[in-house]
Amino acid sequence: MSSELAGPLERGAQPDRIRRRSARILAVELLGPLTVLGGIVWAVLQPYRIVFLDRAGKGFYDYLVQPPLLVISVGLLFALAVAPGLAEDMRGDGDPEG
Repeated sequence: MSSELAGPLERGAQPDRIRRRSARILAVELLGPLTVLGGIVWAVLQPYRIVFLDRAGKGFYDYLVQPPLLVISVGLLFALAVAPGLAEDMRGDGDPEG
């Protein structure tokens, strides 16, 4: 039964859908910042590992290789160089959520 006054609704322009990140993409994008945060927490909890604070008898190698700073630099490298491309590849693979 149809009415002359009530017809089918016309659909207007579809609003752009907000793209949600899938959990996998979000996890990849958070690996870098979480690694940096872990390096900072490590440096705060064990300040004796940072050679700049205690220079007695330390050589160039000791300044160059400091574990907390290496963790921070690897986290930054991943966040700035690896994660964006990896996340874009995951979006392009036909991921229904991303």
